[in-house]
Amino acid sequence: MTTPTWDEPGGPLPSEEFRAATHAIMANIEQVIEGKGATVRLALAVLLAEGHLLIEDVPGVGKTKLAKALARSIDCSVRRIQFTPDLLPSDVTGVSVYNQETRDFEFKPGAVFANLVVGDEINRASPKTQSALLECMEERQVTVDGTTYELQAPFMVIATQNPIEMEGTYPLPEAQRDRFTARIAMGYPDPRAELAMLDGHDAHDPLNDLRSVTDAATVRRLIATARDVHAAEAVQQYAIALVTATREAPELRLGASPRSTLQLIRTAKAVAALEGRDYVLPDDLQALAVPVLAHRIIPTADAQLNRRTTDAIVSEIVHRLPLPHDRGRSPYDTRNGGPATNQYESRGR
Repeated sequence: MTTPTWDEPGGPLPSEEFRAATHAIMANIEQVIEGKGATVRLALAVLLAEGHLLIEDVPGVGKTKLAKALARSIDCSVRRIQFTPDLLPSDVTGVSVYNQETRDFEFKPGAVFANLVVGDEINRASPKTQSALLECMEERQVTVDGTTYELQAPFMVIATQNPIEMEGTYPLPEAQRDRFTARIAMGYPDPRAELAMLDGHDAHDPLNDLRSVTDAATVRRLIATARDVHAAEAVQQYAIALVTATREAPELRLGASPRSTLQLIRTAKAVAALEGRDYVLPDDLQALAVPVLAHRIIPTADAQLNRRTTDAIVSEIVHRLPLPHDRGRSPYDTRNGGPATNQYESRGR
């Protein structure tokens, strides 16, 4: 099977084309998801960061609708996997079948061979089946019977799970959770958005009318644009300080991994690009710390007994960790221009 290489994105898009394409995707999704602009924006940022998204919330708040709306907004291959206890790893990755005509084994690709893979209720599958996603999520490839198959670009796994249900579920292993770039919660809609949902979804599901507004080739160029955003050394050091603080926190048994530092910077670049900037600010890292880091860390037994959530622990780390400073002034404060703006805009050229 022929697949585009990961290094042929087609080049970054001009700023106006980038803005038009990303706004079209977000507006398309918001036809289905009412009143969740920030959540939609973060989901798109994860796509542009070449990451994977875990949507974790209670039933009925639109987790699967968000995943399907994002998938339908892009004219590319989409596969949905309904995770169940009897799902096999070969259903995900594929299997080699003996062909009597050719007298040889023929590979039948599994559901993971798509640009966007929607995994519904991922924690209902056994750990063995969940582990079938480990290689493809990190290395963008699948190995079956000693043969490695490259996955198409872009490639993104959007998984949903219910955090409160225990019967018939298997908690995601740490290695699996660490491969998700960000974890988001939909939350309940506000009364105005819920009223609009009743009017718009009562007799007809708007998801059925959703049409793609871009294609895989354009998404590859959007990714290249986000990748080209500049992250100054001070910003990179601040990201490392945030992650290091999780490893040293007395309330945590396991801190964030080096992979999380890389994904924090990548997602911050995507967020900066969505906001029309070609450089990352410490504000971006602060805003992304909880969705990118909180699902990777494990609290101690005492913290769990005290009902301390990982979200709250990461928020406190962000609050108490000093920002990078330049001559006594916070360099992310660009309201009046000056050296702070130049510090992060400069690429050392």
